[in-house]
Amino acid sequence: MKKRLVGLKSAICKFSGASADILLSEGDKITFGKHHLTVRETPGHTDGCMVLVLGDQSMAFTGDALLIRGCGRTDFQQGSANKLYESVHKKIFTLPDQCLVYPAHDYLGQTVSTVGEERKFNPRLTKSLEEFVNIMNNLNLPRPAKIDISVPANLVCGVHQV
Repeated sequence: MKKRLVGLKSAICKFSGASADILLSEGDKITFGKHHLTVRETPGHTDGCMVLVLGDQSMAFTGDALLIRGCGRTDFQQGSANKLYESVHKKIFTLPDQCLVYPAHDYLGQTVSTVGEERKFNPRLTKSLEEFVNIMNNLNLPRPAKIDISVPANLVCGVHQV
């Protein structure tokens, strides 16, 4: 893509362990036209997880930290149920109820929710910290195929700064 789009730059959270043109951290702004996205670090799924919040807080791109009626698993390298719970509650659930949330992916084809809906209906994140940790520690998911291979954590799509 960089060969085709002059000025295109890759960006990733500085805690991801990967390399990119721009290493992002808490509070950084990605500007495009008259708008910007603000970085909120949300470790827990991996150390490099982050949420990008539109300047007026009407939208948030939540990566794997917050999924629609779910969240990213915490049994990857650098994963921590405690950190993920705190990240979601302090960095996402503090956004306005009507803020649209767009996760990195969804296994049921859902593409958008709101902070208010997830705060009220998310079956994992409406629990106490202790209950959440218990749920995450007992998901009994298949072991990730490449967990023992050293790979960059939570790659983020490249962004173009205008």
